[in-house]
Amino acid sequence: MPLAAAGVTVVLWASAFVSIRSAGSAYSPGALALGRLLAGALVLGLVCAVRREGLPPRAAWRGIAVSGVLWFGVYMVVLNWGEQEVDAGTAAMVVNIGPILIALLGGKLLGESLPPRLLAGMAVSFAGAVAVGLSMSGEGHASVLGVALCVLAAMAYASGVVAQKPVLAHASALQATTFGCLIGAVACLPFAGQLIGDARDAPLSATLNMLYLGVFPTALAFTTWAYALARTTAGRMGATTYAVPALVVLMAWLVLDEVPGLLTLAGGALCLAGVAVSRSRRRASTS
Repeated sequence: MPLAAAGVTVVLWASAFVSIRSAGSAYSPGALALGRLLAGALVLGLVCAVRREGLPPRAAWRGIAVSGVLWFGVYMVVLNWGEQEVDAGTAAMVVNIGPILIALLGGKLLGESLPPRLLAGMAVSFAGAVAVGLSMSGEGHASVLGVALCVLAAMAYASGVVAQKPVLAHASALQATTFGCLIGAVACLPFAGQLIGDARDAPLSATLNMLYLGVFPTALAFTTWAYALARTTAGRMGATTYAVPALVVLMAWLVLDEVPGLLTLAGGALCLAGVAVSRSRRRASTS
């Protein structure tokens, strides 16, 4: 079940890149993040009410607040902004330092081990992500501001994940996701005016994509992520997200008719191979 939940997460997070292309052309970075978070918080709140989950225990609130502000709030706004300043390939390469930071922070702050297979798998996957990024860059642009924003997004993502891990010892995955999403939405309320203005002028397709982002890649995918994270280490879960670039390539091929080149396909294969290595376990020796 944890592996299946992680699979749901990476598939939906990969699909988010296709939706962001549409919504991001009509909504400013802060407005898109706020609209996405409001839609996600509404759905999660309804599910919590039906399931009568109630409020998380006091011990969970600090981690929920940190992950809500950093991961749900700062990460989404800064990433949306950064992707307007750099091409998609550069953004993919820079943001993919996130799983490496998760493993390092998990080892330092959570006392998680860093087995050689995890480190080797992450190295292979990162090389694949760089290959995919280079193949996507083409004649794109990359400003210093854009690169800095993508680095900041990776740092916020990694910090949010590490802050969420201890929460799951006290609160359910649904509680951690619901209230983290709600705190992120509150943090993004200064963009409410932009959201209202953008929504007036945005085409229906962009608004529907924003709502999709809130319901599926946010409400559902963040919940399945938390469910899986509660049952494994932050480092292993971070490494799993290296499957996202490979799935983005496949979805862009199927949905947007963007035929990948050989370098893109090779990079995607490396990403998947690295994930397989990072999640494998050493067989016990027999005598």
